[in-house]
Amino acid sequence: MPNWGGGAKCGACEKTVYHAEEIQCNGRSFHKTCFLCMACRKALDSTTVAAHESEIYCKTCYGRKYGPKGIGFGQGAGCLSTDTGDHLGLNLQQGSPKSAHPSTQSNPSKFAKKMVDVDKCPRCGKSVYAAEKIMGGGKPWHKTCFRCAICGKSLESTNVTDKDGELYCKVCYAKNFGPKGIGFGGLTQVEKKECE
Repeated sequence: MPNWGGGAKCGACEKTVYHAEEIQCNGRSFHKTCFLCMACRKALDSTTVAAHESEIYCKTCYGRKYGPKGIGFGQGAGCLSTDTGDHLGLNLQQGSPKSAHPSTQSNPSKFAKKMVDVDKCPRCGKSVYAAEKIMGGGKPWHKTCFRCAICGKSLESTNVTDKDGELYCKVCYAKNFGPKGIGFGGLTQVEKKECE
């Protein structure tokens, strides 16, 4: 029998989907308002949808239902999940009691060690994380602390020098630690008189 009323049937509500309101996924048509995760009912789009046969889910619920099982799975790497999966009809605490209640480890993971051994900035003494790290003089620095110790000028790889664990711009380094005498970048005769 021909479909006289318009487009295809919605994969969620079984009503007609007209072209202006149609979203296609996995060979099926949906209304924009019906394009929701089957588990948590979150609105989906092309970047968040994960299809399994005739079902559509957000990537989080898809991972919980069809991904690897156990503590830490289903929400991204390194996450510890306390979600039991009840809204998906899952019980993640099935199986051995070890997976339901993780014990303290005598040999901590690389991730745990990295969290404890965060580099410290030599200038301010605070933790330096990868997003803000600049290496200078073999040590990690915050971008805001990567300045000349004397004049405070912001430094770059082209104008930085280090001495005794401190950073200097090339000009200040030459004036304070370079060779002394006329023509060597030290204080001129006029500057010496002003200092006295």
